[in-house]
Amino acid sequence: MKNHIFYSIIFLSILMLSCTNETFNSETELLEYIQNESNGFLQEKTINGISFSLLYKPTDLLVNQEVKNGKDKIHELRNKYDQYLYFNLSMSKNNQELLSAVPKNRNEFGQMVNDLAFGMNQKVHLFTKTKDTIEIIDFIYPRMYGMSNATTIMLVYPRNEEKLKDDYLNLTVKDLGLNTGEVKFKIPTKIIKNEPKLAFKQ
Repeated sequence: MKNHIFYSIIFLSILMLSCTNETFNSETELLEYIQNESNGFLQEKTINGISFSLLYKPTDLLVNQEVKNGKDKIHELRNKYDQYLYFNLSMSKNNQELLSAVPKNRNEFGQMVNDLAFGMNQKVHLFTKTKDTIEIIDFIYPRMYGMSNATTIMLVYPRNEEKLKDDYLNLTVKDLGLNTGEVKFKIPTKIIKNEPKLAFKQ
């Protein structure tokens, strides 16, 4: 009986440690961690020559952007950004932005610009395991005019703890005229509930 209690305590201790937030001393360390696909924050796939990647951005990466700009109210900034979920969706062909590599004529180019700049709220969907949709709040598509090797869009969703109770969320990307069909990502909710932090120096 005593051994059973002892091993139960050991197991619970390990479980608690595994559920705690990682803390990093620099943005570089945090980026290296989330860009390691085995940690669950980054997912990559290639379909019909189009490379897709989806990266979940922890709150503290956005907080750090404002701290760098001279603002030092870390607690308030965390409260501000922690209300939302942030994902970077990147797409490329032959290591180029979609607009540089895909359109064959002016009409196709114009349609793709319109989809990327104004229509991604209709093209990308986030929902729970039980098909409960999480409505997108905003998306940001910075035009890079061929200066980047991928088309990257930031997707912003409300953080709803009730909808994070399942073990994963689904994010789907409708075909953008790339002949990929619908592209689906399964996002483990543990990376959101226990997202890593930065150790800010105040």
